Amino acid sequence: MTSAMEHAAPASEALTQLLRRTVAEMVRQDTRDLSARQLAVFLTVYLTDGPHTVRGLAAQLNVSKPAITRALDRLGELDLARRKVDPMDRRSVLVQQTAAGKGYLAGLRSVMSEAAAEDQRAAA
Repeated sequence: MTSAMEHAAPASEALTQLLRRTVAEMVRQDTRDLSARQLAVFLTVYLTDGPHTVRGLAAQLNVSKPAITRALDRLGELDLARRKVDPMDRRSVLVQQTAAGKGYLAGLRSVMSEAAAEDQRAAA
C-alpha cells in the first residue's frame, strides 16, 4: 500500500512545474515583472475579501509594514493597485484594485489554465 506522502510527491512536483511554466510564460510575454513578495501582496488584494490595509496585509502575510509599503510602491508604479486614505479613519490607508490589475490577474489565470491543460494533455 502507498502512503499519502508518496501520492503527495507527484502532485507537489506537478504544482511546482505548473508554477515554473506559468512564470516562464509571463517572462516570455514581457509582462510586468513582480517579485515573490509583490505577487503575494497582489494576489492577497485580488483574491481575498477586503478592505485591505497596509497593517492588515502585513499581518496576513506575516511580514513587516515597510515590506508591504515597498511592494505597494511597485504595484502602484505598475497601476496594479492603488492606495487611498480611509475616509472613516484618516490614519489608515486602504489598498484598492485597479482595472489594470484585474487585467493582469486575468492574464495570469489564462497562462496558468493553458499550462494546466498542457499537463492534462501530456498525461493522457
